[in-house]
Amino acid sequence: MYKLQALDVTKRYDKFMALDRVSIEIPNQSIYGLLGPNGAGKTTLIRIINMISAADGGRILLEGKPIRQEDIIKIGYLPEERGLYKKMKVGEQALYLARLKGMTAHDARSRLKYWFEKFEMDSWWNKKVEDLSKGMQQKVQFIVTILHDPKLLIFDEPFSGFDPINVNLLKEEILNLQKQGATIIFSTHNMASVEELCDHIALIHKGKKILSGEIHSIKEENKSHLFELAYRTETKLESLLNQQQFSIIENKPDHNHQIARIKMLDTSVRSNDLLKQIISGVEIISFREILPSINDIFIREVSGKDEG
Repeated sequence: MYKLQALDVTKRYDKFMALDRVSIEIPNQSIYGLLGPNGAGKTTLIRIINMISAADGGRILLEGKPIRQEDIIKIGYLPEERGLYKKMKVGEQALYLARLKGMTAHDARSRLKYWFEKFEMDSWWNKKVEDLSKGMQQKVQFIVTILHDPKLLIFDEPFSGFDPINVNLLKEEILNLQKQGATIIFSTHNMASVEELCDHIALIHKGKKILSGEIHSIKEENKSHLFELAYRTETKLESLLNQQQFSIIENKPDHNHQIARIKMLDTSVRSNDLLKQIISGVEIISFREILPSINDIFIREVSGKDEG
């Protein structure tokens, strides 16, 4: 079942088409990467999902039903542009925002105590927001976003401004939230984080969705039939290969062995055929297919659309 669906969503600002019939389907309890260059339309789509902006066309379905204003309280949204009140004390503001999400004062205080202790923030309770670093402020907003236990979470560039230690801390919590049943939309420019966290992605460019699906399937569909072989031999590797089927792209020494990158020219053959051709003449240390990174796919797709 899909937790959330955007169906042919369109949004225009005067003559600028921010979203052009964009459709995405977000499986229940998935971490869904919403990717695209600056100005692609990601934040516009997120604002429409949260009913901050209205679409000019299309529909947003939450668990198969048209989303309503009363559903928004069930969503946790961490925007890229943070919005804490600088002069308020941290604890007072966190309680206030939790109450806006429908929590009782008792439950909010109890949950905040748990998260402040977990993030080692106990001493921040009576400090003003303006006295905190940007990273500390973002920790507060992250806590407030997840405090009411929403089953749909939307994080827009959640790691912006964090050091590597706190990035890892948030990654662990995002994965824990998924295990506890949350569905997460994750918008970011950090492709390494996408590889690490997401199981599905959609790529939006100039208001159009140009790619979507399960992340491993996308990498398989975009593979370049390239293999990496670590080996030892006294025989020339080229002499073992059928030159009509395989070509050595790179071959270099690495400590006490060689590492070769081999391109499959004839896609009707299999990787097993490559191994059969070399097995009698080399000692194989390791062998793997090189799949493109999400960053490689992102750059190729966006560049291709720009050129087209």
